[in-house]
Amino acid sequence: MNKNIMVIRLIIPVAAAALGIIILALWAQADTPLQIEMRIPDTSDITLANTKNTEPIGNLAELIVADGVPADIPGAWPRFRGANFDNIYLNQEVPLAPQWPESGPPVLWSLEMGEGYAGPAVRNGRVFVLDYDRDQQKDALRCLSLADGKEIWRFTYPIVVKRNHGMSRTVPAVTDKYVVSLGPKCHVACLDPNSGKMFWMLDLVRDFKTKVPLWYAGQCPLIDAERAIIAPAGEPLMMAIDCPTGEIIWQTPNEHNWQMTHSSIIPLEFAGKKMYVYCASGGVVGVSAEDGSILWETSEWKIRSATVPSPVVVGNGRIFFTGGYNAGSVMMQLKEHDDKIVPEVVFRLTAEVFSSDQQTPILYNGYLFAVRPKPDEQLACMDPDGNIVWSSGSTNKFQLGPLIIANGLIYIMNDTGLLTLLEATPQGYRQLAQAQVLAGHDSWGPMAMVSGRLLLRDLTRMVCLDVSTH
Repeated sequence: MNKNIMVIRLIIPVAAAALGIIILALWAQADTPLQIEMRIPDTSDITLANTKNTEPIGNLAELIVADGVPADIPGAWPRFRGANFDNIYLNQEVPLAPQWPESGPPVLWSLEMGEGYAGPAVRNGRVFVLDYDRDQQKDALRCLSLADGKEIWRFTYPIVVKRNHGMSRTVPAVTDKYVVSLGPKCHVACLDPNSGKMFWMLDLVRDFKTKVPLWYAGQCPLIDAERAIIAPAGEPLMMAIDCPTGEIIWQTPNEHNWQMTHSSIIPLEFAGKKMYVYCASGGVVGVSAEDGSILWETSEWKIRSATVPSPVVVGNGRIFFTGGYNAGSVMMQLKEHDDKIVPEVVFRLTAEVFSSDQQTPILYNGYLFAVRPKPDEQLACMDPDGNIVWSSGSTNKFQLGPLIIANGLIYIMNDTGLLTLLEATPQGYRQLAQAQVLAGHDSWGPMAMVSGRLLLRDLTRMVCLDVSTH
C-alpha cells in the first residue's frame, strides 16, 4: 500500500477525535447547556418578504366565485380555538358517537390543500380556510360549503412563499359581517364572508415594520365588536382596526421592540378591565381593549426560539403559559397593587413535567390537558396547582398533533392522522375508539367542530368527518 495513503488514513481518525474533544470541551465550558432545536427554519425567504411588489397588495387581489352552496347547518366555530377561545365544543342537541366502526367515522368530504397547517373557521354553513396555491404563487382565502366541501368563492393575492415546513398556518376569524385572515407573510385581509368582497387589506411588513416570524405567521386574527385585533409587533405592538373602514382605532407603542411570535391574542377580563393578552418575543403584555394602553407586562415568560401555544385563561386572574424548546410552563396570577395590575409567577414546571411544543393546552372542568414534547409525547392531565393527575402511557403517543374536547370527549390526532377518542376526565386515560382518518403526515392543523362534523387536516388534505350518532 502507498505510504502516503497509510499516513492519511492514520491522520483522519486522529484529527476527528481531536476535534470531538475540542467541541466537548467548549460545550462543557458554556454558560448555558446545548439545546437541540425541534425544527430549523429556512430564513432565506423571510427577510425579503413583501419587498418585490411596489403596488399595494389589495390592488392585485382577485375574487373567484364558484358554484358551491352554503350548507343549511346550524352552529359555528368562528375563530381559532372556537367561540370561547377554549377549544371546547358543547352541543347536547347533537349527540356524539362514543364508538366508531373499524374504518372510523364516516367521511363526508375530503379536499386537497396546499402545504400547511391552517385550520378552518365555520359560520353560516360556510368553511373558511387560508390556503396557498404554489402553482399560482398566491395566498388563497377559500370559502367552502360545510355540506360537501365545494368552493363558494376564493380570494387570492400574489405573494411568493417558499416551502418552510408548509406555508399557511393561521385560522381566519369570522362574524356574520366580516372575515379576517392573516397570511404567511403578514398580509391582513378583511372581506364580506358571504360574497368574498374585499373591504380592505394591510401589509404589516411594509406598513408597520413587522418582521415575519421564522416559520411564517402563525398568529390567528381576532374580531371583537367589529374591530380586528392584530399584534404586528413592529412599530406598534398591537392595534385595533375598524372592520367596515380599515381605519386604525388605536395602536399600542412597542417600547421594547418586541417581535411577532406564532402565538395568538387571547381576551381576558380582570379587575373590571377588558384586555388582550399576547406573548411577544420578549415577554407577555396585557393591552387595554378600550384604548390600546399597556395595563401590565412581564418578561417572566418568553422563548428565544419560537413561542407557539397561546395563553390559557384559567380564571380569577390566573393565566397559564407553555411552549417548546425546553421552556416548560408557567402559571401567572394577576394582582392589583395601588390601582395597577401586576403579574406574579405562581409556579414553574419543567418541560418533562408538563408542557406543549405546538398545541395550546385545553382547560376543561378545572384540569389542563396537553401533549408533552419529545421523547415523552404522551397526553397528560394536570390540576391547576401543577400536579400531574395522569398520562397516557408509553404506548399512546401523539407527537405534535392537535386535540379538541367535545361534549366530554377528547379527540386527539397524532402526526400520521391516527385519530383517538377518549373520555375527558381526571380519572385516567380511558380510550374509547381509534381510527386512521388521514394517510398523510404532519397532521398538525387545529381542529374545528360544528353540529357533529369534525374538520381536521394533515399537511396536504382536509377531511370532514361525521362523529355524531346519526
